[in-house]
Amino acid sequence: MTAAITSPAFRENAHQALEDKQLQAVLGTMRTGFSVKRAEAAAALPEFEALRDSARDIKNHTLAHLDLYLEQYEAKVTASGGHVHYARDAAEARRIVADICRDLGAKTVTKGKSMISEEIGLNDHLEREGFTPVETDLGEYIIQLRHETPSHIIAPAFHLSAAQVEQDFRRVHTQLPPERDLSEPVSLLNEARQMLRQHFLAADVGITGANFLIAETGTSVIVTNEGNGDLTQTLPKAHIVLASLEKLVPTLDDCAQMLRVLARSATGQDSSVYTTFSTGPRRAGDADGPGAYHVVLLDNGRTGMLGTSFQEMLRCIRCGACMNHCPVYQAVGGHAYGWTYPGPMGSVLTPSLIGVEKGGHLPNASTFCGRCESVCPVRIPLPKLMRHWREKEFERHLTPATTRSGLALWGFFARRPWLYRQATRLGAATLALAARGRGKFAALPFASGWTQGRDFPAPEGRTFQAMWAAEAGKRRRAGGKPGAKEQNP
Repeated sequence: MTAAITSPAFRENAHQALEDKQLQAVLGTMRTGFSVKRAEAAAALPEFEALRDSARDIKNHTLAHLDLYLEQYEAKVTASGGHVHYARDAAEARRIVADICRDLGAKTVTKGKSMISEEIGLNDHLEREGFTPVETDLGEYIIQLRHETPSHIIAPAFHLSAAQVEQDFRRVHTQLPPERDLSEPVSLLNEARQMLRQHFLAADVGITGANFLIAETGTSVIVTNEGNGDLTQTLPKAHIVLASLEKLVPTLDDCAQMLRVLARSATGQDSSVYTTFSTGPRRAGDADGPGAYHVVLLDNGRTGMLGTSFQEMLRCIRCGACMNHCPVYQAVGGHAYGWTYPGPMGSVLTPSLIGVEKGGHLPNASTFCGRCESVCPVRIPLPKLMRHWREKEFERHLTPATTRSGLALWGFFARRPWLYRQATRLGAATLALAARGRGKFAALPFASGWTQGRDFPAPEGRTFQAMWAAEAGKRRRAGGKPGAKEQNP
């Protein structure tokens, strides 16, 4: 399903997510799932922090010389018998893929998990052009049956319970006995495998994403836990790799280093079950493989990020660690973000690709706790980049009028320190008096955005500045007397 962009309605999306009891029950498992496994995997590898530094440096080097590595990669793919296509935007990428399928006389297209295909709305386009796309990743297959979009970049159906999946399988797989037992997760997995097997064998074209593209050899690399990627790219007539430009790394050694941080950051595994390297079409003497090999490289706004303060976002290797540790994502899930990329990485990448006018709300969906940056395997400073987007949103007068007027009022007082001290002292005293000893406010004028979800604490005692000034006075007086000891605050 094509993801309609609802990022401008993030507030409304978030409210709906917070009221969804089933979603909230599922999101509660994140606190003891991905994050715990990631911490255990990192602790078990003494050189993990050094590998993060190395991964950051590899990506920085590649982005600084991206044009040269693109030329090298294209030459290697061509030498191996493959074809490289460059797509400036989503429409061009969709057209290229559809033309390849049409030239091959394809009818059925199997797909491995690819966030780029979600970004460009490929499935809907292929259906309009007369092809039948079938998602083969279990999570993607489930949400395709539900006509939904992924809620997580590595666990697309994370927002669903096993009971919901069972209902969907019974609704769609009507050719199977109705009395079959689907009460256990393994039975759901076996049924999906049974249904997908026929699609693997009938597919004319297989489409996969790419975790990495290796310039040295012209190789595409996919990382999976289900084996569907291998069946998607080896059984059909043609294999189409759909990837964005920044997936390049220079050498096989560089790729090996990136793989050491990818799985540990994503799922807490030392390595994924399947890591598959593909270089060109089937060669003479090969037992299997596609007869044709195409790589579609998508720009779609990424080169516009090069040389800007947002270039660091192009280091992202789509591990999902930032959202696994994000308190905002854990509260509202992925669909609330309104487009393909959720969580902290989406809060930076989405405005970069669709514009701050549409994605400007997302950088505000952050507590700035810094957990996302602390676990990022390539050390992307996500809080800093979100602050940059907030600044651009403010500069373009896209923030709400109430926010802008509130900041202007604060700025007026902040530029007048004496007046600021008097105003805060008066305000704190007034609020303390109005609280009447209760210590908090359940409702407060001009603060409904806060009090709708939590109490507003009433001020107690003096302001911080007043206490600081008093303490400074004590220190000066104590220091002026011979033998005087400094008093504790």
